[in-house]
Amino acid sequence: MPISYQIELPRELVRTKATGSVTWGEVADHLRRLEADPQFLAPLNVLLDLTTCTSLPDRDQLEGVANQLKNLGGRERFQRCAIVASRSALYGMLRMFEVLAQEQFVATHTFHTVPEAELWLSEAKRSSPKK
Repeated sequence: MPISYQIELPRELVRTKATGSVTWGEVADHLRRLEADPQFLAPLNVLLDLTTCTSLPDRDQLEGVANQLKNLGGRERFQRCAIVASRSALYGMLRMFEVLAQEQFVATHTFHTVPEAELWLSEAKRSSPKK
């Protein structure tokens, strides 16, 4: 499966990894599976690892994903989103996604490495008020 995810409830994190060539349909299926997952509780951070993803989405596809995230509850279900892309073209497209999805997350940022993304998410968790 080109998209897999794991919900880490103690860390309040959805860790998603896409590999190879990913289609729009596979992204939509992933979001439907996530929505149906009983562990998908609000609010969660997202770590989206696209370091081994070979496809390149276009603007319309990115906008479609942002709209689906809105339908999933946006900021009611999501906190921060850390996106990791090592390829320059994908990194650039995902910077555009930051703008398109800014209403769906408290904050979104694109990184070149997973450790950078994890650090950003952990720093945010330490600085946020306890529930």
